[in-house]
Amino acid sequence: MQSTLELAELDSKIAQLFMVGMPGTDLDENTKRLIGDVGIGGIILFSRNVKDPVQVAELCDSIQQLATQTQDRPLFLAVDQEGGRVSRLREPFSLFPGNEAIGKSSTPEKEAGEFARVTAKEMALVGLNMDLAPVLDVPRGEPEEHLKGRTFGPDPELTSGLGNIMIRTLQSGGIMAVAKHFPGLGAAGLDPHKTELTIDVHENELRKIDFKPFEGAIESKVVGIMISHAYYPALDSQRPATMSPVIIGEILREELGFKGLILTDDLEMGAITRQWGVPEAAALALEAGADVLLICENQELVPQAISEIRDRILRGNIPLQRLHEAVERIVNIKNENISEWHPRLLTNVYEYFAGQGEEKEQ
Repeated sequence: MQSTLELAELDSKIAQLFMVGMPGTDLDENTKRLIGDVGIGGIILFSRNVKDPVQVAELCDSIQQLATQTQDRPLFLAVDQEGGRVSRLREPFSLFPGNEAIGKSSTPEKEAGEFARVTAKEMALVGLNMDLAPVLDVPRGEPEEHLKGRTFGPDPELTSGLGNIMIRTLQSGGIMAVAKHFPGLGAAGLDPHKTELTIDVHENELRKIDFKPFEGAIESKVVGIMISHAYYPALDSQRPATMSPVIIGEILREELGFKGLILTDDLEMGAITRQWGVPEAAALALEAGADVLLICENQELVPQAISEIRDRILRGNIPLQRLHEAVERIVNIKNENISEWHPRLLTNVYEYFAGQGEEKEQ
């Protein structure tokens, strides 16, 4: 029989795996509880959390102040800032046309570098530390609606090259990059936000086209890779990639040699919830080899998922070593990238973005 203390320690380790959304523009009581009492490892911001740069800086400061008072290290503070239509930070943050426009431009390398340089500078200025970008999916013809404008184009070499520029530039600017969505959603015909999705292409095609940009990202030492929610019958006929020990463990870890963070996409998406409850999906993703588990809307699911994972570990369904591996990877990456937190100088934030507005008016 485990003691209450041992169970509390187990729960706090499990909590570190979760990156969670929050409801508004201020640090609310339930999010405070998840950070300070439960001990989650990250927060992801969406448009609903963003009013202006000073507000974002104050929000990031309040989150990290609480985290450093109650945990050993700061949180991952992530956002989807891809450019184009998936840009959670709007004006006066700098806006860019997105990957498709970059891929079609006459100077794509320059455009990719400029996007990443400015985005890293502005994100770091307000206290964010992780960009869930770049998208490295390689479309076959016209992309599925949810990917429109978000891909560099149908050439895997171009996608790889531009992705590498973005990754290296973001990370040299202090922002951890997360390449997505491995093994690739380029052949998708449906939107995984809404429904289950099967990508029924030959393994050779996946390896020749879809893997290539992720292989480049790994060479560029990308901090994280996000796993797709799709099924890939040519790789694993039983489980979607999110829950596949074959795709995560055998292919991404062992074969491709990726040593960084593996993140799930939002576990509340229709591709998952049509078949599994979110707590069960979180447990299966961890068991398969994922390190960071995203729950972006319903915070009540977080303690349920922690309880589900704890129960499976105690029953022996998930090896305790799998939890230790994931937590150790999170701790090491935090130590390498965000070991210290300092409050934002709000005057610097205000002056930078006021200056941006003046430049646009000229």
